[in-house]
Amino acid sequence: MNTSPLVADNELRHALGRFLRARREATPPVVAGLAAASARRRTPGLRREEVAQLADISTTWYTWLEQGRGISLSGAALARLAEVFRLSPAERSYLFELARRHDPAPPVSPCDQAVPRELRDAVLALPMPAYLLDRAWRLCAWNLAAADLFSPWLASGEACLLRFVFLDPLARGFICDWAARARRLVAEFRADTALYPDDAGLLALVAGLRQASAAFDDYWGRHDVLAREGGRRAFEHPRHGRVVHDQITLVPTGGPDHKLVLLMPVSDDGAGRDERY
Repeated sequence: MNTSPLVADNELRHALGRFLRARREATPPVVAGLAAASARRRTPGLRREEVAQLADISTTWYTWLEQGRGISLSGAALARLAEVFRLSPAERSYLFELARRHDPAPPVSPCDQAVPRELRDAVLALPMPAYLLDRAWRLCAWNLAAADLFSPWLASGEACLLRFVFLDPLARGFICDWAARARRLVAEFRADTALYPDDAGLLALVAGLRQASAAFDDYWGRHDVLAREGGRRAFEHPRHGRVVHDQITLVPTGGPDHKLVLLMPVSDDGAGRDERY
């Protein structure tokens, strides 16, 4: 039997309340910046009024949150609660998911940190050209086959795929049907940015590209949105001539902010494949 939206919302509110209470009771006053009380405390961890004071919200509203009542807090207020409880990145993400709010200051993305060794080793072990992009579509791992295929990109010294495509003149000769591919990349990137609406780095990247590239500004202004799909990809390589691959893009389970891009050999029955570049 399907769960109605009202029942689902009620379950989320109570799950949020239970989570907040558990975090409050697990947070020692000293950790929250409060002096240890000399008097015996009736509750483990912090009191509700202490949480409310530290998070700059009313005690009544915080109490209602723990009780699962039909109220909601702003993203900024939830962020303050996350700071009070010293939530881990996973706990903070869980808090905002339960509250159905966007995090105004999400934890540093894994793509801004070192790539996990297992993921990098997997990329290096693949036989076909393979590379890894982070949230801002920066190149952060690649294998030898990809280094050969994308030598013009690597030689440019520009890690960001979008900046290479729109700001490096060599990209227009390297990527076949550049205009169609570039427009599609912008539509795919717009879909990605919706996942991180408050990411200052992504906002700055888009603003910089709009200022530096008339083509990017034009495509961005069209508000096209597309999923990052696979399909035929063709390149004019400076040493190998025209090179054609079928692209597959995967999202690793352990690194959801990354994209693993594989360039597969073109199969013999590829005539029926998507010919979009």
